[in-house]
Amino acid sequence: MDFFITLKSLTGRKVLCIAAFLAVGFLLIPNFYSTSVSHAKSEKLLEAPKSFTRLAEMVSPSVVNIRTVKTIKGGGRVFRHFRGPFGQDDRFQDFFDKFFGGEQHQDFKQRSLGSGFIIDKDGYIVTNNHVVENADKIEVILKNEMEFDAEIVGRDPNTDLALIKIESKQPLPVAKLGNSDELKIGQWVVAIGSPFGLAHTVTAGIVSAKGRVIGSGPYDDFIQTDASINPGNSGGPLINMKGEVVGINTAIVASGQGIGFAIPVNLAKGIIDQLLSSGEVTRGWLGVGIQSMSPEMGEYYGIKNGKGVLVTEVFPGDPADKAGIQPKDIILDVNGEKIESSRDLTRMIADIGVGDIARIKVLRGGIEKTFKVEIARRNDDKLYAKDTTKQSADELGIRVSQITPEIAGRFNIEEGEGVIVIAIEPGSKAEEGGLLVGDIVKEINHKEIKSVNDFEATVRKIKKGESINLFIRRMNMGFLVIKVTK
Repeated sequence: MDFFITLKSLTGRKVLCIAAFLAVGFLLIPNFYSTSVSHAKSEKLLEAPKSFTRLAEMVSPSVVNIRTVKTIKGGGRVFRHFRGPFGQDDRFQDFFDKFFGGEQHQDFKQRSLGSGFIIDKDGYIVTNNHVVENADKIEVILKNEMEFDAEIVGRDPNTDLALIKIESKQPLPVAKLGNSDELKIGQWVVAIGSPFGLAHTVTAGIVSAKGRVIGSGPYDDFIQTDASINPGNSGGPLINMKGEVVGINTAIVASGQGIGFAIPVNLAKGIIDQLLSSGEVTRGWLGVGIQSMSPEMGEYYGIKNGKGVLVTEVFPGDPADKAGIQPKDIILDVNGEKIESSRDLTRMIADIGVGDIARIKVLRGGIEKTFKVEIARRNDDKLYAKDTTKQSADELGIRVSQITPEIAGRFNIEEGEGVIVIAIEPGSKAEEGGLLVGDIVKEINHKEIKSVNDFEATVRKIKKGESINLFIRRMNMGFLVIKVTK
């Protein structure tokens, strides 16, 4: 009643305005309702799936449980529960031998567990290298509990991938490979494997991050996920919501919960193809030491976006040296593709065929130059030798190396000046003096050491019988002085 009395007291113009306002409001209600429904539908798409049953049923039959037996030479109580982070091919095993290798123990059989997945009906199975390396026996168990002996087709320690094979008279279920480049952060993924030997365990989570570098090698490019991954999951598949394999579960953070890492399947595809065809992986080699550009370095060299890779060393006789590339050149792009970091360059060169010509653009003294480089084959043993000095090993009983990005990652240290001790001969003067693998030599007798060449030249000038004071930085201890006699 009050409304009508008030309305009656209004003038005709005011009544028309109020009526028009109400009419517009009623017209907007359907649109508002439609927008709300649309928004609700959109939100519904973002909700977690009601179950992962369909995915588990699709993919689980192609997932296998892997059991291995390895003979550990001279192993003991410590070795039974500890291994280097890079497996038996770890080139810094001297680090572990230094602390644990003094005692003599009997050989023992080490049993381990892992996972894998079948990629074709002929019985080829993808898993991690660290699951099967140096195994005396490999046993594969399918979901239907059929058991097979497996043989290694090929391994690639650099990416921790391996290809094994079983012989079966019956058709085998095959996992479908997807496209890891299409993965988005926040998307749902499922991990299937045998954590702690519990075969065909299914866990779910999301993609937490992409392109993670965890210091396991020069080709780090991991998918991070919070899908539960535990020991025994290694080698098992990470699956998208289409039931496609998008990653190979590989690593966990021991001190972190809900943090796991998987090798992107797009990185694995090329490796698998090479292992399948030849049993080994061939990578391109440029022959340079490199480091990523810091913002300050980019500003110093006048690079606006700060992108590119600094050449710190050129190995004599290798492709870059033959083509004319020099230290302090900044590599900007390879075959027209821009280089933003040392990881980009390492992966790009690795993917170029041996003998192919690469057009490499560099910045030298503010001027851009392009070099045609014939790519050689990467030889990790040869590469390791280039980073060491036989002279220093002969005289002091140690081997040292430049602090490359790979070594910095493996020893969990920052890149910088100085050389790092990577091996010590038992009974040598260096060992008696207390030097340890992982020590970074900053000065010798007050002379600054920036490179392996500095180290060699300085040691060479010191006469036999004279004292050598090594000013070092030791992880978690700071700076120390180690005194040895030449």
